[in-house]
Amino acid sequence: MTSVPSKKRLPVSVGVCVYNEEKNIVRLLHSLLAQKTNIAEIREIIIVSSGSTDKTDAIASDFIKRYSNIKLLTQEKREGKSSALNLFFENATQDILVSVNGDILLQEDTIEKLVLPFCDPEVGMTGGHTIPVNDKNHFLGFTVHLLWNLHHLISLKNPKLGELIALRNMVRIPGNIAFDEAWLEASIKSRGLKLIYVPDAVLFNKGPDTVSDFLKQRRRNFAGNLYITKKTGHKLSTMNSLNVLILTLKGLKFNSKVIVYTFGAILLEMLGRALGFYDFYVKKRNPVIWEVIKTTKEM
Repeated sequence: MTSVPSKKRLPVSVGVCVYNEEKNIVRLLHSLLAQKTNIAEIREIIIVSSGSTDKTDAIASDFIKRYSNIKLLTQEKREGKSSALNLFFENATQDILVSVNGDILLQEDTIEKLVLPFCDPEVGMTGGHTIPVNDKNHFLGFTVHLLWNLHHLISLKNPKLGELIALRNMVRIPGNIAFDEAWLEASIKSRGLKLIYVPDAVLFNKGPDTVSDFLKQRRRNFAGNLYITKKTGHKLSTMNSLNVLILTLKGLKFNSKVIVYTFGAILLEMLGRALGFYDFYVKKRNPVIWEVIKTTKEM
């Protein structure tokens, strides 16, 4: 753990990028407002709503009336998360920025733990530990937990940051980038700064509940990551299929159900990657504006 000067404070701006998050935004904002911090100091929470057509903006406006440190920025149409993040970056007043997805929940000390490594001036970006709320006893729930646990195990050795990140306010994202966190990783590393995975900075999300939604998400992710690798040369740690397979098999307590579920999960992931490969190399598709995965919005 980074040593911390006794009186040092790290002021941060928190950005929440949302599109039609009326089901989740209230709980997310309450979890941000309830953060317990000692070193981190949340100076402002900036909500960027990109073309939302539900009650998201109205809910955010209600929070603004009650909390002076919350702001709302709106985009008339949905332009992709990179565009929303750039709007947050440009309006943030602090040097350390925290980007929070609109469909997650935080533990009460998550922001503190995520920001603490920035006491070291060589740290450029940190990422939290995602734990899904899906039921492990069902096949897709098992698969989602398996994948996120793999992210965790890989990130312990070679950080792969996403869902919840903090970074120094020094970069902007090109408008044609679908996977902002991957681009930011590459940009921060190119400046000679460290990427730090913070396993104690826990957040909760919801994975897909249907096979079709799972494949949509995985195919989109793989195509976007291929684009990042081509553009920057930065290969994400989770792109190494052999490492992923080895880690998949390690640590599992095998019984007949786990064997069947694990085999099915591997097949699904392989199919998702094959579809992403097809989208990128054959259809030349870069998913800048993502199709909403509806079952992930029912936290």
